[in-house]
Amino acid sequence: MTEKLWAGKRLGLPEQGTGSLAKVPRRVIGLCIDWGISLLISAGLFAGDNLATLVAFGLMQWLMVATLGASFGHMVCRMRVLRLGHPYVGFRAAFLRVSMILLIIPAIVWDNDNRGLHDKLARTALVLR
Repeated sequence: MTEKLWAGKRLGLPEQGTGSLAKVPRRVIGLCIDWGISLLISAGLFAGDNLATLVAFGLMQWLMVATLGASFGHMVCRMRVLRLGHPYVGFRAAFLRVSMILLIIPAIVWDNDNRGLHDKLARTALVLR
């Protein structure tokens, strides 16, 4: 008899429901919400400057994930960032995670647990609330 394997099982996460890995559509919606907020900040304060948009996104991700465990987009989509083996994400892991997201490539390279390289390097997972 073979044991059922799902994304997140090797990480000790449930197959579905609270604490299970967030699926791609939900992640994309959360990302679009956060990017939209960054665009609004950039348009309102910096005449839509591209670098300002990127900085706003990075700061928002870093500070919110480090302190609250989730960005606005994560919260709206009922997700949170979980640091594996720790009670909270913290500033260092959140900084490493967002730095990798801003490089884009690590965020689109996935493992068998559906975690991007940014999450693997920061030892985090995006899970359902």
